[in-house]
Amino acid sequence: MPASVAQRVIDTIAKTQHIEASTVTAESTFVELNIDSLDGLQIVFALEEEFSINIPDDAARNFTSVSQAIEGIETLLAAKAQA
Repeated sequence: MPASVAQRVIDTIAKTQHIEASTVTAESTFVELNIDSLDGLQIVFALEEEFSINIPDDAARNFTSVSQAIEGIETLLAAKAQA
């Protein structure tokens, strides 16, 4: 069974930040995880690669928590599936 979108986002953030995936939850904020704007860019690039999507700059700016990143990715994947 493939990993859920949420788990893939969590795993990508953990890998990018070199932290244990078990410390990252959907409720985690980027501030809590010590993710600054440069780290955020690296995460966006990693998520684009992981999901084979393009994340628009305005959407990426709205990612301030793991749950927002998950929701944003799910929205982009749904739009891609309908295209």
